[in-house]
Amino acid sequence: MISFDEMRKLAQVTPSKIVLAVIDGVGGLPHHETGKTELETAHRPNLNRVASEGICGLAYSVSPGITPGSAPGHMSLFGYDPLTYGLGRGIVEALGLEVEVNPGDVVARGNFCTIDENGRILDRRAGRLATEKTHELCSLLNDRIDVAGVEIECFPGKEHRFVVRLRGEGLSEKVADTDPQHEGMEPLRARPLDESADMTASLINDAITQAGRLLADKHPANMLLLRGFSQHPDFPSLRDIFHLTPACIATYPMYRGVARVVGMDILSAGETLHDQVEVLSRNWDSYDYFFFHYKKTDARGEDGDFDAKVHAVEEFDEIVPSILALNPDVLIVTADHSTPAALAMHSWHPVPVALWARYCRRDEVKEFSEPACLRGGLGQIPAAELMPLAMANALKLNKYGA
Repeated sequence: MISFDEMRKLAQVTPSKIVLAVIDGVGGLPHHETGKTELETAHRPNLNRVASEGICGLAYSVSPGITPGSAPGHMSLFGYDPLTYGLGRGIVEALGLEVEVNPGDVVARGNFCTIDENGRILDRRAGRLATEKTHELCSLLNDRIDVAGVEIECFPGKEHRFVVRLRGEGLSEKVADTDPQHEGMEPLRARPLDESADMTASLINDAITQAGRLLADKHPANMLLLRGFSQHPDFPSLRDIFHLTPACIATYPMYRGVARVVGMDILSAGETLHDQVEVLSRNWDSYDYFFFHYKKTDARGEDGDFDAKVHAVEEFDEIVPSILALNPDVLIVTADHSTPAALAMHSWHPVPVALWARYCRRDEVKEFSEPACLRGGLGQIPAAELMPLAMANALKLNKYGA
């Protein structure tokens, strides 16, 4: 892909508007009875319109065969090579919650989870614990956990999610996750990934041991899992590279965190899709790039609930006309990764893409689905290449060379 140095030279400021609509985890696998994916099953006339009036394809967030996390999936969509600009889950969650992260701090994303009497994980999300309960448990841990040599604080997020921040001298982010990412296994011990993290891993294990005792009678949230140990990165911004005025409209902290890392303004998005559309409309004249994120498709896929994911697709389809009514110059509809209900987790399958723009060359695709997009004119491309395509179709790139 073209370097950021070259992109800075080519990018120009124009009045044109770009909307990146991310239907999180929308890619799926065929149902064993119908042979259709969640996307194919859903009634989606408006997404089909976008596909039929634009150009389609499939995108790989990282590389063929590699299952992406949410952070690399979004970094790719923002035009960053995720192998060069790696992000830990902890820092994006922390920034999304507006947790102060100073140089030297280490943060991690936490899940409250359910374990059985043998210490094996029954539910990694503790039944998607109520947000209010997560606040109570974080307060309990903050009051009672005491580890010499480090200040540890938990910050509640949505549902079962929280952020833990370690503050002290000589801390390292090079610590392996304690979340095995699968039920039926015991939580892992924090393990140093090099010698510099020996002390940090030991402090984390001490804190987890204390937390386990404090949570023992708090079923279903009777244990915690940590992943994405990370520190604050220093990456170039979308404003610097692409000369954009970018804004993020996302209801979940993690996605606001990734957007904040790349220099987006974070707009208060409310709680519903209709709230998000209203925020988009209200701020239309103030920005030229909007990242619009929708979470439910991913959540229902992770639940393994095929029908609920179909319904979530249909819910998003209903608001597409409201986005088009704002007359964007470019609308990209895609996902950060696939989350098939059949697997109940992220997968390596490429994601469908539809690029709708005044100056795009239409292909023969007539619907927004995985099989249809496979036949699209974009082909199968790295997701990071979508940003230059969006810029070009918005007439925001000058000619390269003489």
